[in-house]
Amino acid sequence: MPRDHRPAKSIRVLLAEDQGMMRGALALLLGMEPDIQVVAQVSAGDTIVDAALTHRPDVALLDIELPGLSGLDAAAQLRDEVPDCRVLILTTFGRPGYLRRAMEAGAAGFLVKDGPVEELAVAVRRVLTGETVIDPALAAAALSAGPNPLTARERDVLNASTEGATVADIATKLHLSESTVRNYLSSAIGKTGTRNRMEALREARQQGWL
Repeated sequence: MPRDHRPAKSIRVLLAEDQGMMRGALALLLGMEPDIQVVAQVSAGDTIVDAALTHRPDVALLDIELPGLSGLDAAAQLRDEVPDCRVLILTTFGRPGYLRRAMEAGAAGFLVKDGPVEELAVAVRRVLTGETVIDPALAAAALSAGPNPLTARERDVLNASTEGATVADIATKLHLSESTVRNYLSSAIGKTGTRNRMEALREARQQGWL
């Protein structure tokens, strides 16, 4: 029987990724590191906190685009419910707005997926020591992009605008008057420099503001 050469105390990692092939590949590659052990794998954002409470990982690697709950929202929940777990956001979309939101949610790091797995393993070790690890190019882009111009309510209204929702639909969903919804939409359209709410929604998503 082969001997396990892991250290007595491996770094326990939770991996949240909705694409099964990517999740399996990351788990396999990280598991080859002598001091890292993937203790939990989930495919949906709304299962992250329960998995963390069950398996008590030291570091959670979270994709942003997850069904059920985004990785950014899950990061904020982990900060409140599993504060000892360090969060590292790992995403295909290197958007400045995402980085700002990740930091606001308490994430300790933000990396894009196209880097080598060795860099990811190093980042896992670094965030565990209390460091903040951010992709350098993304950090520079975030500084030049400035803060998210949309208020929380403007973001809510834009998010509710998907799939052909009418102003009345949005008002009912968010418990607002239709005139208030129109005001928020108009403001969001102006701030995004677009012509209508669907363009505003696309632009806000592209910038990582939603």
